Amino acid sequence: MSVVLPGATIGVLGSGQLGRMFTIAARRMGYRVATFSPEQDTPTGQVADEEVVASYDDLDAIRAFAKRVDVLTFEFENVPSAATEAAAAFVPVRPAGSVLHITQNRLREKDFLARHGFPVTPFHPISSRNELVAALHGCGGRGILKTAGFGYDGKGQARLDSEFEIEDVWPAYEDVPAVLEAFVPFERELSVVAARGLSGQIVTYGVVENRHRNHILDLTIAPASVPDAVAREAMRITEGILEALDVVGVLCVELFLHEDGTVLVNELAPRTHNSGHFTFDASLTSQFEQQLRAVCGLPLGSTEQLRPAAMVNLLGDLWESGEPNWQAAAHFPDVKIHLYGKSEARPGRKMGHLTALAATPELAARRAWQAREALTRR
Repeated sequence: MSVVLPGATIGVLGSGQLGRMFTIAARRMGYRVATFSPEQDTPTGQVADEEVVASYDDLDAIRAFAKRVDVLTFEFENVPSAATEAAAAFVPVRPAGSVLHITQNRLREKDFLARHGFPVTPFHPISSRNELVAALHGCGGRGILKTAGFGYDGKGQARLDSEFEIEDVWPAYEDVPAVLEAFVPFERELSVVAARGLSGQIVTYGVVENRHRNHILDLTIAPASVPDAVAREAMRITEGILEALDVVGVLCVELFLHEDGTVLVNELAPRTHNSGHFTFDASLTSQFEQQLRAVCGLPLGSTEQLRPAAMVNLLGDLWESGEPNWQAAAHFPDVKIHLYGKSEARPGRKMGHLTALAATPELAARRAWQAREALTRR
């Protein structure tokens, strides 16, 4: 087992807010961090020891980067498989490129889950308009059409409630592999963030509830208010997926709680996740430190949650009328402000988040909302 000790350099492919919070955790434990992405002055680059700017398709740059670090991990899974293969020739890559290959394509991911017996929504591969028409009929006339690869925050998705809507959406999908998922009458959306170490040790952060707005995560409530049987099933599924994929690192399993009480897997994210941001403030070991521990071969830390918590995202829309009122939000003593260092605010762009801690999850959610509303006071 290859253990990477403090003082070593961790390489991170990707340079967004997930890498930023990972780097903060890593530097606190005495590691150096180098980030690689096509952009400069990035959220991760602002706090890392080194920021390398190059394309993920530049395999020579990838190889040179890999030679300078002691272990390589990801904060962004949509990296070409050729890049991970090139890096793996020189340095341990955790999680492995095989995990990314499966999870960065919805069809491969669903095929993998179904083959291994994990509960997923009915799905159909789509490569032609006729296949889409037939699949929609097979789904009872309602479904979600998604591009097979490189989608997140609702991008590359279209809801279909009848065959008549196909003409409007098909032009955007006719040249790319796609998948049609049956519409699921879910009660709520849940997720479980978990980590698996080199030794096979697995820890989870329990089940959280997620509420979305315009396909983007808006609110996470931790812990989720669900029956114990639902929580146990969600964590059983999550642990099984980490084992089946042989993950070394952090993985988030996004889930649907069906109206009949069953749990279905929606998507996988082989990295730290927006719904786990609350752990930075509310858990003994954050998801970011856990990722560090896992990829470095260290024992995993306790996931004990110290207080109920809620997280709300801060999107670029909040900047439409000028700089948000940070002083007003800071008046809430049990709310933590996290900003990602992004220079340009755009509608729908994640600029930061707030985490509220309280005596109950419901109270934490209310305080998080109140603090975000205070940001627009002038």
